[in-house]
Parts: sequence; structure tokens; C-alpha cells
Amino acid sequence: MSDGSYHHGNLRAALLERAETVLAEEGPAGLSLRGLARDLGVSHAAPTRHFRDRRALLDALATTGFTEFNLRLREAAQGRGAVEVRLAALGRAYLDFAVERHALLTLMFAAKHEDRPGEELHELGHQALQTTSELLAEAQRAGVVRAGDPVRLAQVAFSTVHGLAVLAVGGLLDDTPLPEATDLALDVLLTGLRPQG
Repeated sequence: MSDGSYHHGNLRAALLERAETVLAEEGPAGLSLRGLARDLGVSHAAPTRHFRDRRALLDALATTGFTEFNLRLREAAQGRGAVEVRLAALGRAYLDFAVERHALLTLMFAAKHEDRPGEELHELGHQALQTTSELLAEAQRAGVVRAGDPVRLAQVAFSTVHGLAVLAVGGLLDDTPLPEATDLALDVLLTGLRPQG
């Protein structure tokens, strides 16, 4: 995109799209408003009409990331089928996002834990856990998930799928195909969530 191919339209969206690409290729250190302006073929001052500084750009990236992430998880949780089917779909949605957009997810979680995350970012950062805990509470009412604090159970579920995503992105699954590892992880997780006895 460094050929100056940006000519019109939504500059803010174009900046965020290019920023995510740079983030995936070079990490947060590779991001600058000046570099994005150069890549998009706009004046150096143009990005500052949308982002006052680099921190604002990173926060906007995290916000848009959480918005899409939360939407994917909500769609899975509210989809068709029995609650166990929707729990598995939610796990797959988390894993798909985490593997496809690993650099963005890492930035999202880092931004959420900044000393003073913005109110919108703070709220968005908690929605995924809320969606998951609500679905787990529904599963508890249906008698297919053990008793216990649904938020704590959601944290354990997240750690399982997030850990698998980290292994996949890091190339640490060796010869195990990701779909096979996903099926096994979700089977083990859902078996562990079932009522005891």
C-alpha cells in the first residue's frame, strides 16, 4: 500500500486497517502516524485529524479489535443449537480470532491493562468474559455445567483456548493440526465443566 493507493473515502478506517497490518508484521514498535501517512500516500498531518498521537491510535486499534471480538463471541453464544453446541462454538470463535489476529489480540489485552484505560476500552474489555459467563450460567441452569461462579469458570475456559492459540501461533503444536487440537481441547474443557458425580 506504500504506492500511495489511498485517494478518498474513510481515512480513519484506512489508517486502522494499515495499522493492524503493520502491527502484525512489525509489532507495536513499528507503528507511527508518520509511517502510516507515508504508506497511505497522505500528508504527514492527515492522521492527526483522527488520532491525536500514537497512543490514541493504539487505543483505537484495541477498541475496534474488542468490538469485533465481542461480536464474534456474542454471535456464537446466541447461535442455534443446544447450550453445549454454543459453548463449543464460542470456544472456536475465540480461538479463530486469537490465531487469525494474534498481534491485535495481544495489543487489546495490553491496552485493557494500561494504568488508565479509557472507559469505552475498559467496558469492551469485559464484554467477552460477561458473554461467556452468561452462557455458562445458562448451561448451569440446564444442568450441563457444574455449579460454581460462572465468571471463574469463564476465566478457566478462556485460559484453555487462549493457551492453545498461543501454542498455535508460536508453532508449538508440532505435527498436530490446529482443528484436531481444537476439537480435543474443547472436548477436554467441556468434559471438565460437566457436573461431577
